[in-house]
Amino acid sequence: MLDPEDKNLGKAVVEAPFAAALEDLAQSRDDLVVVTADLSKWTDVLPFAKAHPDRFVQVGMAEQNLMGVTAGLAKSGLLPVAVTFGVFATRRAYDQIAMSLATQPCHAIIAGFLPGLDSRFRGTHQAIDDLALIRSLPGLTVIDPADATELRAAVVAAAEHEGVIYIRCSRGRAEQLFDTGTEFEIGPARELREGSGDLAVVTTGAATRWAVEAIETLADQGGVSHLHVPTLKPFPDAQVAAFCARNAQVITVENHLVHGGLGASVSAALATRGIGVPVQIKGINDRWGEYGTPEFSRSKLGLGCKDLAAAFAQKQLEAS
Repeated sequence: MLDPEDKNLGKAVVEAPFAAALEDLAQSRDDLVVVTADLSKWTDVLPFAKAHPDRFVQVGMAEQNLMGVTAGLAKSGLLPVAVTFGVFATRRAYDQIAMSLATQPCHAIIAGFLPGLDSRFRGTHQAIDDLALIRSLPGLTVIDPADATELRAAVVAAAEHEGVIYIRCSRGRAEQLFDTGTEFEIGPARELREGSGDLAVVTTGAATRWAVEAIETLADQGGVSHLHVPTLKPFPDAQVAAFCARNAQVITVENHLVHGGLGASVSAALATRGIGVPVQIKGINDRWGEYGTPEFSRSKLGLGCKDLAAAFAQKQLEAS
């Protein structure tokens, strides 16, 4: 039963999907090692540390060292999972990821928690630029799961994938959009709704849930198509372009700055193929998010449910 005080009341939630993913992997892979930097309690890795103390490394409050140790473990033949907040991974330890992990062949997973507006703090903890930063490194795979189900499945899929994989992660009770047991394939996008050709909504990560909620409030939903793109790199250019080309208008929505994320990738996919469909990018527009709950920050940034629904309805009107 849901807690009456839970902010997700009325929505399906799953307890600690990242912890569940680690346990899935622990049962099937003896080479799995979890490495964290003083954030065990806040990134759902305490259950793994207690169950598998011989496969858990705590480096302390030293994110640059975290990436160095992770690289060393990877190059010794183990599968390390480096766990920290997204801002600490991509800002504080960016050079170590580039030089120690990205420049030489190795297999490792970087789990970045509190993506985008998930943090209740401001710029110190809001990873609103992590996708732009990490996608620019050669060879990395970048995943932004939509919900608890996809997060759990994506971590397991990353363990079988080559190279270094960065995954945006949710901690604690995470919302569930997709059915439990849904498999995840790195690369392809997922078409959630096929409309009549008025509007293509393209989303990634938490913004996929935002868009689903907004679309459900529209009086006229028939003209809206919806594509969820969980893999930001390698980006499924051809699939996204073909989806958008079937529609008169395109809106992208992301839990990230409008620069260097999903919207920029969609625009490039269309432009390089000569597809002249107008694209509106909805995201964080060159500013920091507000201090407060994710819902509050969204409302202040024009990304709340009513804001998105109004934008979708306006584009449908323009298309008709």
